[in-house]
Amino acid sequence: MRRWSGQILPLLTDEDPLGVDTFATHHLPLSDGPGAYRMFQQKAHGAVKVLLHLGRGT
Repeated sequence: MRRWSGQILPLLTDEDPLGVDTFATHHLPLSDGPGAYRMFQQKAHGAVKVLLHLGRGT
């Protein structure tokens, strides 16, 4: 990852040219972190990418 981070990071802007904002399969509050990690690790409930947010999940 470090090899490509210099090329990828400039593309992660508010305009989202890579479409990463819609790639997450689950949005959960940070307080659900341990369970979210288990869910991702087991690929349960179709988990591909889990985003943890401060406050409530959106």
